[in-house]
Amino acid sequence: MAKNDSCIKRFVKQNMLILLTIGGVVVGVVLGLGLRNVGEETWNQRNVMYANFVGDLFLRCIKAIILPLIITSLISAVGSMDQSMSRKIGGMSILYYMTTTILAVIEGIVLVITIEPGKNMNDENDSVNKQKTNSTTVDTLLDLIRNIIPPNLVQACLEQYQTVLTPPTTNQNEPDLNKWDISGRYITGTNLIGIVATSIAFGVALSAVKNEAHELLVFVQQLSVTVMKVTGWIIWLSPIGVLSLIMAKFLEMDDIGDVFAKLGMYFAVVVCGIIFHGIVVLPTIYFVLTRKNPYKFLANMGQAIATAFGTSSSSATMPVTLQCLETKNNIDTRITRFVIPIGTTINMDGTALYEAVAAIFISQLRGIELTFGNIIALAITATAASIGTAAVPQGGLVTLVMVLDSIGLPSEDVSLIIAIDWLVNRFRAVVNVLGDCFGAGIVEHYSRKDLLNNN
Repeated sequence: MAKNDSCIKRFVKQNMLILLTIGGVVVGVVLGLGLRNVGEETWNQRNVMYANFVGDLFLRCIKAIILPLIITSLISAVGSMDQSMSRKIGGMSILYYMTTTILAVIEGIVLVITIEPGKNMNDENDSVNKQKTNSTTVDTLLDLIRNIIPPNLVQACLEQYQTVLTPPTTNQNEPDLNKWDISGRYITGTNLIGIVATSIAFGVALSAVKNEAHELLVFVQQLSVTVMKVTGWIIWLSPIGVLSLIMAKFLEMDDIGDVFAKLGMYFAVVVCGIIFHGIVVLPTIYFVLTRKNPYKFLANMGQAIATAFGTSSSSATMPVTLQCLETKNNIDTRITRFVIPIGTTINMDGTALYEAVAAIFISQLRGIELTFGNIIALAITATAASIGTAAVPQGGLVTLVMVLDSIGLPSEDVSLIIAIDWLVNRFRAVVNVLGDCFGAGIVEHYSRKDLLNNN
């Protein structure tokens, strides 16, 4: 008995933060649902803001550390490896992320076509405010490439470029967006892909002049260690932060029952697809390629999973992801700090699956039959658009417009699913994080000999 008690105490001590964060998720859901019954007048916008205050502070802390973490991690990781190894690891990472994203799109299409959640459903959502976003898939992809090469690094920390289309003055009713006037603007939001690309470039340069700039490499590595220490302090705020965020989200919903009555089948298909991808497809790929137990690996990522669900952002979860991989799964820091920032930027399995399901659901809702060509176009567009999606809440809605355009559906139909999008976001963030983590594990497995030789 004493031995069992000792084992339990040791387990609790080693996993205290994970248990507290999962507890925060559960308590947040219970409080959110329970407090809704206090009265509709009690939970006005101001009181919901008070409930969300601690969660907002937590998000501010964790977002503030992302840029220092990405920059120092990538430069130190790439700078400590030789250039051939950097190319090998980068190539493996991108190949893995592209493969899993394509698989996620295929899974989503198969599920939604098989189950048909929008078939024979009365469209009761026309009262929702319509929103129109004028943009094309080509413009989105070109903006992605433009943002890889920011003209100003300071600006890249604050803003990202976006193409703007406006109707020609000679014909304000021109329906073809390709004939509209083209301009550009910078919108608020960190240009994460530009920061990642620049950091990798500096890391490669540092690797090339390693002997001449050894002191600089040591400085960046020490700075990275310091940033990770601050990150560790912030992560201990996650239980109460996650609790606050989830509770506030449930409190601000107008009518949970009505939303699920209208969109329950759509929500079920999306979430089932995401869960299947996260706990079956990704672990299977990991097992086939590494011959290691994927569920032990998965269990060690509990803290990152809970944080992703609470924040609904894979980029905001990145500090926690790094810590879990390095301390729980013992992945080499040179791998995690190279692979994870890249994955956070381009790996959007959950978003790709969600966009495929959402587009076909809307077509079913509208009674529009899709041809095989439409479905192929949808798959390609969803894969490409998801790569350009910001890893933040509501980021998928923007690129979903391009997916709808690819199969001839009006972009304002995004409004049909917006009521449930905040909850779907949380599951999308979780599977995006899992994809990043399994990717780091696979890349390390195939790079272990190179890492040992590079020490």
